Amino acid sequence: MELRLPIPPEQLTRAERSILDFINTNTDAFLFLSIGQLAERLGLSEATLSRFARHVGCRDFKALKTLVLEQAAAGPAVKLAGTLQRSGRFSPRDWLASQQACLETTAAQLDEAEFDRAVAALAGAGRIYIHGKNASASLARLLHFRLRRLGLDARLLPTSGSELLEGLAGAEKGDVAVLFSFSKLSREGRILLEQSHAAGYTTLAFVSRTCLPPDQAADINLFAYRGPEKEYHSMAAPAALVDGLLVALTQELGPRGAAALERLQKLKKQYYPG
Repeated sequence: MELRLPIPPEQLTRAERSILDFINTNTDAFLFLSIGQLAERLGLSEATLSRFARHVGCRDFKALKTLVLEQAAAGPAVKLAGTLQRSGRFSPRDWLASQQACLETTAAQLDEAEFDRAVAALAGAGRIYIHGKNASASLARLLHFRLRRLGLDARLLPTSGSELLEGLAGAEKGDVAVLFSFSKLSREGRILLEQSHAAGYTTLAFVSRTCLPPDQAADINLFAYRGPEKEYHSMAAPAALVDGLLVALTQELGPRGAAALERLQKLKKQYYPG
C-alpha cells in the first residue's frame, strides 16, 4: 500500500521515512506489531515512533494503526487486525457478544417470504447443486451432508475450473443451484447465475449485501451479516441461517424427510450397533 499522509514525504526525517517505508511494504506485519516490537525491528526508539504518529496527524501509535487500517486493502490479515484493534486484548466473551450481534442483524434483515421460497425450492428440486469455495466451502459441505441425510439428491460442485462446468452440465429446469456469494460474486458464481438462464434451473444465494446489482442477484437471496467490512468476517450467522433452512426444510418434507432419516438410523443399527 501507499499510506496517504497530510504532510509531504519531504517533511519527514530519515527515521520517519524508514517507518513509512516499512508501513508501505509490510502493512500486514505492521498491524500486528506493538510499538515496542516495531521499535526493535527498525532499530528506533518508541519515542521516535510516537513522534512520527503525532507528526502525521495521529494522536498516538494506536491511532496511526487505525489510519493504516482505514486505507489498507481489506485482505484477511487486515480484517483480523481490524477486529483486534477495535477490541484491544482479545476477550472470548466480547467475541461471542459480537457474534450475537451478527445473528441479531441477520434476523432483523431476514426476508421471511424469501426464506419460505428457498425452503419450497429445495423441497421441490429434482437435483440440488451446491457450490462454495474458500471459507464458504465448509458451509457448502454442511448443506450437502444434511440434504443427503434427508434423502435429497444433493451434489457438491467442484470449486473451480472445467470440473465445475462438467458437474453443472446436467442441471436443468426443476433443479436448484445453491451458491455462497458474500463479499463479492466470484467467477464461478457468475457462471452459475449466467448458465441458469439457458438451462432453466433456479438459483439460491447466501449473500452479505442487502443491495445487489441485477446481474449479481440469484432468483432467491438470503442475507447473513458477517461483521464490519474491514474486520474479520465470521461464519456464525451464515451457519445459523443454513441450519435454520435445513430445519424448516425437514418440516416441509414431512414424512418424506422422516422416512429417509429412519432408513439411515436402521442402517446404523444394523452395521454399527451399540
